[in-house]
Amino acid sequence: MRREVIRILCAFLLGVIAFFVGMYSSVYSAVFYVFAYLIVGYDIVLEAVKHILKGKMLDECFLMTIATMGAFFVGEFPEAVAVMLFYKVGELFQDCAVEESRKSVAKLMDIRPDYANVLRKKQMVKVSPDEVLIGDTIVVKPGEKIPLDGVVLKGESMLNTMALTGESLPKKVKVGDTVLSGCINQEGTIEIEVTKEFGESTVQKILELIEHASERKSKSEHFIHKFAKYYTPIVVLIALLLVILPPLMIQGIALSDFVYRALSFLVVSCPCALVLSIPLSFFAGIGRASKCGILMKGSNYLETLARSEVVVCDKTGTLTEGSFRVRKIEASSVSKEEVLKYAAYAESFSNHPIAVSWREAYGKTIDQTLVTKEKEFSGKGVYAKVDHHDVFVGNEKLFQEKKIKIPKQQEDGTLVYVAVDGNYIGMILIADQIKKDAKKAIVGLRKQGIRKIVMLTGDNQQISQKIASKLQLDECYAELLPQDKVSFMEQLMKEKQENRTFLFVGDGINDAPVLALSDVGVAMGGLGSDAAIEAADVVLMEDEPSKLVEAIEISKRTMRIVKENIIFAILVKIFILALSTFGFASMWMAVFADVGVSILAVLNALRLLRM
Repeated sequence: MRREVIRILCAFLLGVIAFFVGMYSSVYSAVFYVFAYLIVGYDIVLEAVKHILKGKMLDECFLMTIATMGAFFVGEFPEAVAVMLFYKVGELFQDCAVEESRKSVAKLMDIRPDYANVLRKKQMVKVSPDEVLIGDTIVVKPGEKIPLDGVVLKGESMLNTMALTGESLPKKVKVGDTVLSGCINQEGTIEIEVTKEFGESTVQKILELIEHASERKSKSEHFIHKFAKYYTPIVVLIALLLVILPPLMIQGIALSDFVYRALSFLVVSCPCALVLSIPLSFFAGIGRASKCGILMKGSNYLETLARSEVVVCDKTGTLTEGSFRVRKIEASSVSKEEVLKYAAYAESFSNHPIAVSWREAYGKTIDQTLVTKEKEFSGKGVYAKVDHHDVFVGNEKLFQEKKIKIPKQQEDGTLVYVAVDGNYIGMILIADQIKKDAKKAIVGLRKQGIRKIVMLTGDNQQISQKIASKLQLDECYAELLPQDKVSFMEQLMKEKQENRTFLFVGDGINDAPVLALSDVGVAMGGLGSDAAIEAADVVLMEDEPSKLVEAIEISKRTMRIVKENIIFAILVKIFILALSTFGFASMWMAVFADVGVSILAVLNALRLLRM
């Protein structure tokens, strides 16, 4: 860019010298103008020649070369130099704009780790991240990036997650917490057990998504390229007719006047304002979304997202926390601690989320030698011999089968009953919690013009219906298997309006088929499964449903700016083309219609980065 600035300044100074020399000698003035032209425009001319040799002559380099050479031919030396000079200034502005947009995305590339500190034979060895294996222990010191996904084995710290999630507040992690690659360790040294190889790590997937996003072009981008393909030959043909027909049909008019008009016509007709600003608008939109922790897999999804009409959500992990917690304990003949103790011991060998929640609530070490016998009743509960006592833990169906009397309860959540030696001793209420910003997300979606919000879940009908009612959703379908979700999605998609799109938001493995089926699949990336992220078109790195509202808002702003640029560029060009045809527009005005419009369109696109 520094070299380009020097070239422009040198050509400008030679042009000024040529202007003053012209007062005394037109020959020397012409020589200075030629030198100025060659300094600033030699690369454009060479590019035009290369394209002609390749049979691709109808581009902006060809148009600028023909227009400026023609200006020399009719004796308009200052305008020939000025056109090329302004064109190069416009290109410089465009390059700066593209560089600014790229920098915003390049900041994300900075999350790629350079090395990993691996513990091998009690020695810390610095290696490349792709040499670390699953199960290895890595050490991350304060100020270092976490190179691979894993679980904290030792230490506590605060992590800067902004590059991944867009969240400015640091996140506290302790032993047992999952950490993602790309985060920066801010405080204490932590040891992490690696759970994914570098190629499958979060940071690598993010970089791959960003690098390949530009390959999936939107309909608007395809339209602009097709438009330029047919538009350029048409305007060249009109310019030729403008030179040939009027002098043949009307006697006594100067050929040079219509050559000048045709040259101005060619300068105006350059489609660079559209060809550059439209892809740049989408690139800026993807960059803006990435800053907010929203990864778009292509500009086509950015465009589709803006036309959203129906949003379908999974429940667990999307609208709710996805982690069960003990909300309430009731005891009859023993203490509440005893009820929880028997439940925790009976389920001590299980990895089911409910069993885990009991053990967490119990909070004491479980002596598994006290559990001598276990039996599971599928979909109902378990039996265990705990310290010589017969313990049943399960739902109402199990207790009806075992003819153990239990009190009637009405609670928002999953009720689990506990009986010891055939006698009911208490009840535990397990419930998933609605995410803090779920309500905010629903309100935001309504404001963005979403007509219908539907919840599909495999959970209990009664619980699901209550959650849907609290969030004021339009429809709720519960107790669905993965194939049922697909069937419901197919039915809902048949009802959508033409040219409107259908969103599905999910996080689990069972959501992957539906994510792939929908017009735009959105995965909750932070805790979402790899299968869901792979199948999705948009990934929300923070597990907050309100991020979906941000994604739709960014997509709508992007499309609004794209439309503004298209309408503005086409209207200005049509107006100046008409003036050029009838001889009312000079080449200076033509330069503004090309370079000026390009700069304004590019600056308009860059507003997305300042949202």
